[in-house]
Amino acid sequence: MNPYIEALRPKLSKEDYQKLCAISIPKVHEFIAKSADLCNAEHVFICSDSPEDKEHIRQQAIAHKEEAKLNISGHTVHFDGFYDQGRDRKATKYLVPKRVFLSKALNQIDRQEGLAEVKGILRDSMTGRTMICRFLSLGPTGSVFTILGLQCTDSWYVAHSEDLLYRPGYKVFTKSGPETDFLRVVHSAGRLTDRMVSAENTKKCIYIDHMDNTIYSVNTQYAGNSIGFKKLAFRLAIRKANTEGWLAEHMMLMGVHGPGGRKTYFAGAFPSACGKTSTAMLPGETILGDDIAYIREIDSVARAVNVEAGIFGIIKDVNPVDDTTIWDVLHKPGEIIFSNVLVKDGTPYWLGMGSETPKEGVNFSGEWHEGKKDANGNEVTLAHKNARYAVTLSALENCDPELENPLGVELRGIMYGGRDTKAYVPVQQSFDWEHGIVAYGASLETETTFATVGKEGVPEINMMSIQDFISIPLGKNVRNNLEFGKKVDNPPVVFGVNYFLKDKKGKDYLNDPKDKHVWVKWMELRVHGEVDAIKTPTGYIPKYEDLREIFEQVRGKDYTKAEYNAQFTIRVDANMAKIKRVRDFYKKNVTYTPEQVFWILNQQYERLLNAKEQFGDYIEPEKFLE
Repeated sequence: MNPYIEALRPKLSKEDYQKLCAISIPKVHEFIAKSADLCNAEHVFICSDSPEDKEHIRQQAIAHKEEAKLNISGHTVHFDGFYDQGRDRKATKYLVPKRVFLSKALNQIDRQEGLAEVKGILRDSMTGRTMICRFLSLGPTGSVFTILGLQCTDSWYVAHSEDLLYRPGYKVFTKSGPETDFLRVVHSAGRLTDRMVSAENTKKCIYIDHMDNTIYSVNTQYAGNSIGFKKLAFRLAIRKANTEGWLAEHMMLMGVHGPGGRKTYFAGAFPSACGKTSTAMLPGETILGDDIAYIREIDSVARAVNVEAGIFGIIKDVNPVDDTTIWDVLHKPGEIIFSNVLVKDGTPYWLGMGSETPKEGVNFSGEWHEGKKDANGNEVTLAHKNARYAVTLSALENCDPELENPLGVELRGIMYGGRDTKAYVPVQQSFDWEHGIVAYGASLETETTFATVGKEGVPEINMMSIQDFISIPLGKNVRNNLEFGKKVDNPPVVFGVNYFLKDKKGKDYLNDPKDKHVWVKWMELRVHGEVDAIKTPTGYIPKYEDLREIFEQVRGKDYTKAEYNAQFTIRVDANMAKIKRVRDFYKKNVTYTPEQVFWILNQQYERLLNAKEQFGDYIEPEKFLE
């Protein structure tokens, strides 16, 4: 007799009891029983991923008013609390044992103290509610990439979202042996308001126990804080990758079509709201993933998979001109969850959608009207800047057919991009793997955006766009990336991209949003050695003639020499200042930094200094051909 299953029996229906008994992993029974006991759940629902179970979750999300139906069939809307609109850095902490220290850049708390705090808040948090158990697969099933996960939550919205974002894992659990390992998440929305949103934002806790592969989340509903297998379990995967010698990265994956019918796969790391999803969704190309990638060496080849099977995308600025594919999906029948948009007469509206929007409706603040102010006198926008949509990748016409390939795809290129208004050109190629990892990845600098709670527009180093999620010493992560390149015969070509460069006065952007398609096509040609480039102190940049041809082919646009010079002039002082900031960051905040980081940065600084002495502060591309 299994004591944990028997303890759960009063909370289980006959069907749920049978579904749980079909799993022969004792730690699964233990985790569910202890979570239900801690949170005092009245019922426990075991989702078997059957059509009936999934439909039950969808209906319960509506019945409990966590979601509401919209006019288009399959579309629903969910609202998070007014102060629960993004990843919360302050509330997200690593539980670290005494005398262990990760990094000054990481938020951490003593493990015993943190466990006592979060369990105290979780205690009885599900009184009178059902605890839903979701079994999920991170990565394609039956693959060397596969990691299993189990989430216990009292939010039907969270459970519903997981249907759209992850691969079903119940059958995998039933076929797995007793010693099978898995990631664990327990989440409660906590006390709810009459709008069914978390009421105690000041008691929000999102704690990560890497010693037990467990995540605790309470008093929050925002998906980035509550769906444990988004960025939270990603932190645990990073530790697993560190131990086993592969890479878990905050990267999109896409297939780029080239001459002769070929398709070349790229990964891309961008902080939130910096162009990652829009790059992955470029029309005419294929999307494999928009958020998290696992990368392994298989037979001396770098191969990658998308951890997820759906998109939790920022909807701000999605419009019919720049985002044709996703716009089409958002306006036709199919299962989609909108969050924190404005709703008027059953229709969702958002910022930057390129059409007229209502003057009143319902949004994340409740009843809304134009000019509404919050408690601090600030105007409440019609939708939140971080409003989102959740949809399965398979709903997209350009979903890559290799999504479920258990061996992943061969990765030929990697791009790193942030919000850099002053220094980096729109696209450049590194001199080699190590230079790219250090100069573009480890040095990735961006301005904070609305996707993270806190101030916007603050420049900060965001190493490889992974800094918010790292769970090992930052320097160790850089070293892991540097070492990975030595394991494969032909490492992916590394590029730096920057869609946010402004003119010298810092006033106007020099990139049109659609220009990114040109940069991607140039990168595809460079991977195959089919276009030449100009060597500059910071990397190889495109030649004007090549870009002019690509602009004509991709955008039907006459690309002028003046535009090229404005975009690809090397700004020496701004680049040197960036290097100083990066060096200072690693000296002050990072332990175990590989010597290559300072060596490569110092080399780049010297190249810039020499170029300045020869040509001045602003150097047009053709100067490097003289």
